[in-house]
Amino acid sequence: MRLGVVERGHRLPQKIVMGMIRLVTRRRVVDIIRTLLYRPEFFGRPISVWTQAVMRGPSEWSVGERELFAAFTSRLNQCVF
Repeated sequence: MRLGVVERGHRLPQKIVMGMIRLVTRRRVVDIIRTLLYRPEFFGRPISVWTQAVMRGPSEWSVGERELFAAFTSRLNQCVF
């Protein structure tokens, strides 16, 4: 289920970014990008900072291993990225 406000409620700068993404990819902007761009100060920036720390911060696993884990998990969840 998609929330209507996340589907259509973006501010003008975010609408422009999504329009550019659509022009380049010729596809609908994926849901995670729509979510990150909707109220970025509330959700987008904090989750991006957290993701960067998890994927690139200190760890016993290499960056490649972490990317592989993320890709595998996304595939199992039928996520497009």
